[in-house]
Formats: sequence, structure tokens, C-alpha cells
Amino acid sequence: MNHEDQMALNNFGGITRLFPLPNLVFFPGTVQPLHIFEQRYRQLMDHTLEDNRLMSLILLKPGWENDYEGRPELHSMGCIGHVLAEQKLSDGRYNLLLRGLSRFRIIEEVATSFLYRSARIELIPAVEMSCLNTAMKLRQHLSSSILPRFPDGGIRDQLKELFQSELTISSLTDILTYALPIPMMIKQKILESQSIEERAALLVETFDNLDPQIDPLSKFKQFPPKFSLN
Repeated sequence: MNHEDQMALNNFGGITRLFPLPNLVFFPGTVQPLHIFEQRYRQLMDHTLEDNRLMSLILLKPGWENDYEGRPELHSMGCIGHVLAEQKLSDGRYNLLLRGLSRFRIIEEVATSFLYRSARIELIPAVEMSCLNTAMKLRQHLSSSILPRFPDGGIRDQLKELFQSELTISSLTDILTYALPIPMMIKQKILESQSIEERAALLVETFDNLDPQIDPLSKFKQFPPKFSLN
């Protein structure tokens, strides 16, 4: 975690505003554009900007459609983020950029008088590999599994830059999982894993098992992802 991210978390008091989504798993070290239009999340944004600029994205469990306006079930782990930039539109909607700071686990939801949901959470510190050789082998394994799936130019060149960067293997795995078109529940499983080796292995296994007949990569044109709508 860089200095700016750590400074942002210094203002965190243990209770977070929750922004549940059905189709997005957020990760530390990534930046997600969001468009906020529901009244409850406009209120969430107002309070976020008045306070510490921290809010948390978390994935809704399957079946959320039956109770979306209420309190559908959430996964137990998500990612807390810091609002980097925002634009409030004339009708009260927001566009914003949210940077992921840390994984978290929900301890309990907290009752409030607000329209949105809140929870007391436990932040989960980032884990890094102590063995440089193992980290280098994992990076090579990821590269050899993922890069051949993309044609030369465009996205492949961007991915090459990532693999050649000085990102830690933990950050690299998080960014790849967040950005690439793999099943949502696998992304959630990687978010929840406490082992870097397991995260990398799940990512490699996912790419190795892609069915060429329904390969989602053939239609993957946007890196990083577009805006997510609430």
C-alpha cells in the first residue's frame, strides 16, 4: 500500500458505508469509475464526501433480484475504497473514481437512520511473498497462461506492461482478476483467498479451462473496465 492509500485509511473508524453491486468485485490497488443515481446512494455519496471520502464496494449474493430495494444478502468480504475525484451533476447524480485500499470482512451490519446500509468491518492487511524466486515463478506462470489468449497489440501490450512492471505479485494478481473477463464468483473467491499462491493458481486455472467455443476474451475490448452503474 502506498503512502496516500495509508493516509486515507488513517481516517477510518471501523464502520463503513456499503455500496452493494450485483456485477462487480472490487480489489485493492484498482480504480473503478462509478455512476451513482439511486437516491439511497446519492445520500451515501453526500455523507462520504462530508466525512472521510471512504466507502466500500461489496458483491450481492445470487438471488438479489428478489429483494434489491430492501436488504439482499451480501458476501462477507469486499473492498474499501477512497474517492479520488467526483462530479456532482445538477440533478444530484454523481460520477466518481474510487480507488481500492484494502480487503475487509464484515463483522456485523449496523442499524442507522440512513437510506443506505452500513457495517462494522475488519480490515484485512495485504500479504506479500517473502521469497523472490517464488514470486518470479508465479509471475511467469501467470504471463504464460494469460498473454497467449490475446492477439498482438492493444490489450496484450497493456498486459505485457503490467507483467514487466514493478508491481508485487499480490497487486498484479488483484489487478488482473479485477480487470479481466472471468466469472464473477471466481473473482469473489480470489478476493476472499488469503494465499497469494492460491489466488494466482485460481487465475491460471480459470484461463486454462476457458472453453474456446464460448471464450469471453474474443469480445473483450475494454481495459480497464468501463463505468459501473448502481
